[in-house]
Amino acid sequence: MSRLPSYPFAERWELTDVLHGQTVADPYRWLEQTDLAATKEWSQSQDALFTAASAMWSATDWFRTRLRALMNAGSVGAPVWRGQRRLFVRRAADQEHAVLYVQDGSGPERVLIDPTELNPEGTTTLDSWVVDWEGRLLAYQLSDNGDEQSRLWVMDINTGENIDGPIDRCSYSPVAWLPGRDAFYYVRRLAPELVPEGEEQYHRRVYLHRVGTSPEEDTLIFGEGRDKTEYFGVAVSRDGRWLTLTASPGTAPRNDAWIADLTVSAPEAPRFTEIQTGVDAETFPHVGRDGRLYLFTDLDAPRGRLCVADPASPTPDHWQTLIASDPDAVLSGYAILDGAELDTPVLLARWERHALSELSVHHLATGERIRNLPLPGLGSVGSITARPEGGTEAWFTYTDYTSPTAVYRYDARTHDVVLWQKSPGTVEAPPVRTEQVTYTSRDGTPVRMLVVSPPDREGPRPAILYGYGGFGISLTPAYSASILAWVAAGGVYAVASLRGGLEEGEEWHRAGMLGNKQNVFDDCHAAAEYLVDAGFTTREQLSVMGGSNGGLLVGAAITQRPELYAAAVCSAPLLDMVRYEQFGLGQLWSVEYGSASDPEALQWLLAYSPYHNVREGVRYPATLFTVFENDTRVDPLHARKMCAALQHATSAAPEEAPILLRRETDVGHSTRSVSRSVRLAADQLAFLAHYTGLRVTDRTGG
Repeated sequence: MSRLPSYPFAERWELTDVLHGQTVADPYRWLEQTDLAATKEWSQSQDALFTAASAMWSATDWFRTRLRALMNAGSVGAPVWRGQRRLFVRRAADQEHAVLYVQDGSGPERVLIDPTELNPEGTTTLDSWVVDWEGRLLAYQLSDNGDEQSRLWVMDINTGENIDGPIDRCSYSPVAWLPGRDAFYYVRRLAPELVPEGEEQYHRRVYLHRVGTSPEEDTLIFGEGRDKTEYFGVAVSRDGRWLTLTASPGTAPRNDAWIADLTVSAPEAPRFTEIQTGVDAETFPHVGRDGRLYLFTDLDAPRGRLCVADPASPTPDHWQTLIASDPDAVLSGYAILDGAELDTPVLLARWERHALSELSVHHLATGERIRNLPLPGLGSVGSITARPEGGTEAWFTYTDYTSPTAVYRYDARTHDVVLWQKSPGTVEAPPVRTEQVTYTSRDGTPVRMLVVSPPDREGPRPAILYGYGGFGISLTPAYSASILAWVAAGGVYAVASLRGGLEEGEEWHRAGMLGNKQNVFDDCHAAAEYLVDAGFTTREQLSVMGGSNGGLLVGAAITQRPELYAAAVCSAPLLDMVRYEQFGLGQLWSVEYGSASDPEALQWLLAYSPYHNVREGVRYPATLFTVFENDTRVDPLHARKMCAALQHATSAAPEEAPILLRRETDVGHSTRSVSRSVRLAADQLAFLAHYTGLRVTDRTGG
């Protein structure tokens, strides 16, 4: 076996904090300082170590070839209609990013925004786009180098020319156009000089902007005096009468909501009526063409329900349930079809039953279920679009582990579901077997897991266990080049529906947050043990993988049960759970994790914080940290500190079970070009293959 260089030297400071009477060590705090000369030298030495280690992995080129071929499927999105004009995104096999197109009737398609044309280096991304009600103007947001610091522009769709912008500080901003007016509501952060140092990513406000005017002249609508971490949502009804607004503290699973009648108050000064405030639930209001207020809510319904009310009497005591909760499925979306051609207007509801999508049709007036709709397989339905002026058709995306995203059309007149547009590329997905299994966690809770494996699987195989378990985010089946490449190479890939997600509703989420966070890690450990006991893999062949909050999961997995995993990939992770709030967007997440400023929460955090639970002399799994230097959500300092701690503590020699750090510049937490995605995934899979014993030299890529 080739020898690797020894780990780069990392000075251990005798530094401690006393928090609520408890001494907390932090020997690698200096690695928080990106621009410190010692940090730069250490990082460059880690780059050299990664280069030396990755040269030993025999499968990297195979995975790159296979991943590139599988990503040639491209992608396509559901159309957004304005009369006969439709806008949609599509990525062809040879494109690095999805492109936004417009088409009028049966006329030719026109490119509106091609991120690669704007920046041939591939580091510009289209973050969001919203067309006005008339289909004339397009508000869209771009960011560079992965920093997600979006700038907003307005385009005249007919000419393709920008007529407004850029407006900066618009990250994650919704846009709500006022019908018949060149104006919209949107969300913008305060200027840096107006907020305390270190809080530049917070302090949002809702404004009214008139196209062609300076954003400094925008009218402040909402947000003054609110909590600095709040996110706001805004929407305007199709007829322009009703403005709805929501406010949620950070990523909390609750919000406040209001409604304003713009016929009795000016758009510049809407008079808001409370829908709900101070309620521990989420409610998302929408006023339909029929004048009813629709309320998509988990109030008194952890799996979701749809209610209706009179906009003039919008509080919960006036709500009537239109679609009730399902005891075994989560209501995840809906669309209204109320075109004049329909004798009976209907509502199309989207559900997730144990992470698998379903669609049902209901009478719009009563909510009575008419039928369930057939889907192509056991997979995931994306958001549903319909004509805002009313119609008989709805469009939705569908995908599963072997099916690239395709768009399907539902016709409420016939109840037919047909393929409308498939992904533009051609791929030959390898044959796989997908099964959903149920295992028991430490406290007796049943947890579901999807396992993808070769159809001829016999005996244990090298395996990847993937999880997330947080923020009410569900892991649902989707076409994945990484999963298919791993299975094509002969491996097993398992995706666990850990608590903390929304696979079983809001109660499932809350069972994995704050003081219940250990349940998430117990679910992961139990999933690993199940895969071994059921014969899918062995401990010597098992790896664990996750990113962001899933990186925290991986950090907890390898520090709590290091003997259970042979290898781990930990991407863009949170790992120092005592100081996480001081960096990136950390202050938004205390509602999910708890804050070290609270004595009780500090005990939760210290109990599982990976960085604080590294023990000297333990043989830790081979671990690869992957980080992105322009990540404005999760600072790479987490991975740097954890990497140094593990390199110091592990009893395994570098060539046997190395602790490695892979860095990328000019890229951030989320969207990236296809080429970068291929290189990252190939390195991750080749690393896991090497340390779980997966051999791919006898197989061909492409």
